[in-house]
Amino acid sequence: MTRAGNHGTAITLAIGLLFGGAGATLAAELTLTGVSEDSELYDTLLGGSLLAEQTDEDAEPATPQEIVAAAQADYARLLAVLYDNGYFGPTLKITLDGVDAAAIPPVRPPRRVDRAVISVDPGPKFKFGTARIAPLTPETELPEGFATGATASLGVLKETVSSGISGWRAVGHAKAELAEQELTARHQERQINADLRLAPGPRLRFGALAITGNEDVRTERVREIAGLPVGEVFDPEEVELATERLRRTGAFDAVALTEADNIGPNATLPITARVVEAPKRRFGFGAELSSLEGLTLSTFWLHRNLLGGAERLRLSAEVEGIGGNSGGEDYKLAARFERPATFNPDTDYYALAELEQLDEVNYFSRQLDLETGIERIANQQRRYTAGVGLRTAETRDAFGTNRYTLLTLPLSAEFDYRDKDLDAKDGYYAKASITPFAAISGSDNGLRTYLDARFYRTFGTERPVTLAFRGQLGSLSGPELSEAPADYLFYSGGGGTVRGQPYQSLGVELPSGDTVGGRSFLGVSAEARVTVTEKIGVVGFADAGYIGAEEFYDGSGTWHSGAGLGLRYATGIGPIRVDVAVPTSGPEVDDDFQVYIGIGQSF
Repeated sequence: MTRAGNHGTAITLAIGLLFGGAGATLAAELTLTGVSEDSELYDTLLGGSLLAEQTDEDAEPATPQEIVAAAQADYARLLAVLYDNGYFGPTLKITLDGVDAAAIPPVRPPRRVDRAVISVDPGPKFKFGTARIAPLTPETELPEGFATGATASLGVLKETVSSGISGWRAVGHAKAELAEQELTARHQERQINADLRLAPGPRLRFGALAITGNEDVRTERVREIAGLPVGEVFDPEEVELATERLRRTGAFDAVALTEADNIGPNATLPITARVVEAPKRRFGFGAELSSLEGLTLSTFWLHRNLLGGAERLRLSAEVEGIGGNSGGEDYKLAARFERPATFNPDTDYYALAELEQLDEVNYFSRQLDLETGIERIANQQRRYTAGVGLRTAETRDAFGTNRYTLLTLPLSAEFDYRDKDLDAKDGYYAKASITPFAAISGSDNGLRTYLDARFYRTFGTERPVTLAFRGQLGSLSGPELSEAPADYLFYSGGGGTVRGQPYQSLGVELPSGDTVGGRSFLGVSAEARVTVTEKIGVVGFADAGYIGAEEFYDGSGTWHSGAGLGLRYATGIGPIRVDVAVPTSGPEVDDDFQVYIGIGQSF
């Protein structure tokens, strides 16, 4: 874009012209006059203009016919912008090469357009004189802009009405509406007097939930999963929650809950749930290549409605570490069954069986896990799980071979308040897991705990900088180090803990020179993510990790650290990540640097 003149701005636009049936692109000028280019209104008008949007230099070239259509549509769009900013007596004219755009037949556009001019005389800005809406519930919060002396805005008026109606709906008056509105413009005083009257209507209760569109999922199960409180006072949040419950089962491609137009018997409001079922079966496979873990191959089979009640059964298999440097090859077979809305609409039941072999740098393990439990979904951000499991394993490490069987009680709580999972800019995430275990054989009773907490904050707008922090804390109490389950111990080093340090390079070094895992772990990470362009970003990061033989951190163990730089390329599913890191402290290692490639931010 280039600016010209004191009263307007010339914008270079790409416009497609037709010559003898062939397309061509010429430069045209769009000038906005009558408004200071330094004013907020100037930017707002350009932002609402189709002429500016459709013919932007980054957009596809537009034809003369499209330019004419955009200009004619801009009359209504720009008037709405002016009204929304308090200008209720504006004059607006749009010309294309000196001809009023409104007078050009859309079916016979000119063969070329060299100059487009938007001329605006906004007139005086109006403010609210009287600003009144009634009746309201005590909890209703009106927009700050709806007040005497504030800029009169149609947007504020609409938001005020919406807030008033929402307030009544929140306390059961589902059919609240705007009954009367008196808007008076006093041009001499440059005021808009607004007197709005709401009709709350009767307080309603939820009527029967009707179900349509389901074929294989039983109707009674759809009602159980939705959990709509029939007979209780209407609450729009309950409607949204019922919709979310049905969606998260995965059994439906589409879910919509609609309120009846008419009130039912005894002041009830019937609700209809319209669903479209997803295909019952799904099969998938994947492959990942990492410079550290090597090649990973995986596959799964999923049934979304196993018993007719939206139950899910997932069978999966995975081979990891093919040709990698993280030990040997790891194998995993798993089956997981889930039943939504068990005990209540927000509690799911699960049962799983996993058979796994881990050939890690410092230990080897084969284990079978059987577990059953419940998952409580408090809301979209908070989840809790509680289960009971049986774990039997054979492990081999520097202490020798150990066979153990444990009765476990896995508990966890997850809080996810990030704005995005794979590329968080703001918010926080925390997951805590506590697993008490009773040894049936081969170990002692104990407790394994782990906490992963992350925080994100973004500063700036043009080239925003995101600061990201992560803390990890692990502890294994009960068994002595030599008797502890080898796969319950902690290591540090690699992409999930300390970049720049080799995978699981830090543990507890024995007098023999061998390394085993520790009973305490502490990890800290910090990143500064800088957005360079719309697609490209750079990252500077530093990680540190601690492993100790003691149950809880006391400083007697060993620290190591790493730091580096990364490159990010934004895609539709998340940024492609490339990190290069070097060790900065800790025991000496053989490698000078490490490279990490993946999808999504490192944490």
